[in-house]
Amino acid sequence: MKWLIAGASGFLGKALRVRLASEGDDVVRLVRREPASSTEFRWAPDVGEVDESAFDGVDVAVNLGGVPVAPLPWTHSRREEILSSRVNTTKTMARSLAARAGSGPRTLIQQSGIARYGTTSGAEPYTEDSPAAPDYLAQMTTKWEAATQPAADAGVRVVMLRTSPVMDSSGGSFPLIKLGWWCGLGATLGDGSQHMPMISLRDYLAVVQWAGTHPNASGPYNLTLPQPTTNAEFTDTLAAALHRPRFLRVPTIIVRAALGELADQMVADQHVIPQRLAAEGFTFGDPTVEDVVTSALGSAVRH
Repeated sequence: MKWLIAGASGFLGKALRVRLASEGDDVVRLVRREPASSTEFRWAPDVGEVDESAFDGVDVAVNLGGVPVAPLPWTHSRREEILSSRVNTTKTMARSLAARAGSGPRTLIQQSGIARYGTTSGAEPYTEDSPAAPDYLAQMTTKWEAATQPAADAGVRVVMLRTSPVMDSSGGSFPLIKLGWWCGLGATLGDGSQHMPMISLRDYLAVVQWAGTHPNASGPYNLTLPQPTTNAEFTDTLAAALHRPRFLRVPTIIVRAALGELADQMVADQHVIPQRLAAEGFTFGDPTVEDVVTSALGSAVRH
């Protein structure tokens, strides 16, 4: 198979490139700078421009573009950047695929996030059928996903990955969390009872490959633990794995004072399950918080 990746220089993009190439697939990528090799193609998604030859022979396009949500404060300009970096890349990708309908990639795998469901959970967990919350990140995610519509209208199979934090020692938030514990600063956030969604890197990569090779997969999928965990359970598991004591607790009021609106992504409840993946036969390699922590820590040796 041949894959085209946008956002291939980030944590997830790099890992996906390595995984696909190691299994014999061809991988090309879109870059904003001048291409440095025959596997790179220039694009400028802010103005809707892309080198159309990037799509030649491609089976699956993967869009992982977007600036990080954390840790910078959500000023007005930062909010606009978070939104535009996602919508512009997605819109440019979707329109390019639509223009090549019948001759280009027939599948678009689009990154999204579980932030769509908000940070207030009810009695039942959120599934892919749950409505979007009214807060900023949820509405941003809704616009992000909607930008894929030109591709879907042209008959391209669109898979949207509503991804929870991906845990691995090679990137994302986990290295900082691990460092905190090594330094004796590991702590439970708030009262620790809030659901804390997550997925291991190897399961994330497996879902992407599954989505690319299963022709009936389409629409949104939640990428998170099939056996949900809480912040307290995660910190207990990590403390035990690192042989560090867990005796610190950071009150919610302090987290909110330090992080503002972003604090809700850490101390509020996010009870989400991967209902569609389970129903359609995907098997998680790391279904529990213990499995995720073991996988993330073990990756430090592999990378």
